[in-house]
Amino acid sequence: MARKIGIIGLGHVGATLLHDLIAGQVFDDYVVIDKDEKKLAADVLDMQDRVANSGQFANFILNDYAALADADIVVSSLGKISLQGNAAKSRFAELPFTSQEVKEVSEKLVASGFSGILMVITNPVDVITQLYQTYTGFPQERVIGTGTLLDTARMKRAVSQRFGLAPTSISGYNLGEHGNSQFTAWSQVRIGQTPIQALLTKEELDQLAEEARMGGHTVFFGKGYTNFAIAAAAKTLIEAVLSNSRAVLPVSHYIAAYGTYLGYPATVGRSGIEATVDLDLSQEESALLDQSAAIIRERVEIAMRGDWESLVL
Repeated sequence: MARKIGIIGLGHVGATLLHDLIAGQVFDDYVVIDKDEKKLAADVLDMQDRVANSGQFANFILNDYAALADADIVVSSLGKISLQGNAAKSRFAELPFTSQEVKEVSEKLVASGFSGILMVITNPVDVITQLYQTYTGFPQERVIGTGTLLDTARMKRAVSQRFGLAPTSISGYNLGEHGNSQFTAWSQVRIGQTPIQALLTKEELDQLAEEARMGGHTVFFGKGYTNFAIAAAAKTLIEAVLSNSRAVLPVSHYIAAYGTYLGYPATVGRSGIEATVDLDLSQEESALLDQSAAIIRERVEIAMRGDWESLVL
């Protein structure tokens, strides 16, 4: 049976994800949707020429929501990065635009009969994932955001460079909002089997956390957007679902105790979110997670009301 994915929004991230999936021959059919029809057609033609040169196979369907009915996965990568301006202060700068787009897309997704897994990259991802679930009415376990997958990768990159090891040698998580209130749960981070807190001082850990956080700023300020790392995070999540690997990933999913979506490790399989993983966090980390969840909940409420005057970036 052919595997099919839908990608809604073929900007920097959506196009990079499309390339990565085709290069990995992950799907057979690609339903690509974007309001900029001229760019969409150009991207697809460019990709068809790439496929012709590589010997790979990919079937493209353009701007047809009805074709999503039997898709395994739909990815929301729509956005308007220009709203960030040159400051990159907050991912919430895109919220007035993306929250309205989500309403329209949700209606079309429901009308299409889509019953697969909805994955969200669109920023601010935790708020937008919550909005998608609210507007579509899809089961919470079937609506997943990339969450702190990227933040965790940035932390592992910074730690691995500090110790001269491969990033895969580092375990642990960044938690909370994919944004300014996210944090590294250092109590969970291990170098091999050794807790990092046994190797570095608090000041050194704070410096590493800053290096990880500033990595994203460096990318944004350097080229005005990010694409490779977040597309790789999305591909990791997609493959966990398709393979039913039951991988533990720090993705944005609904946690009843916090009343919202936020980045926290969960077991991911073919049915989506299978279970939230329990972490033994420190008192300080638990407080940080509470604060981050409160920020997400507040922004969801603002978006639902359309009360943009009260939105603080």
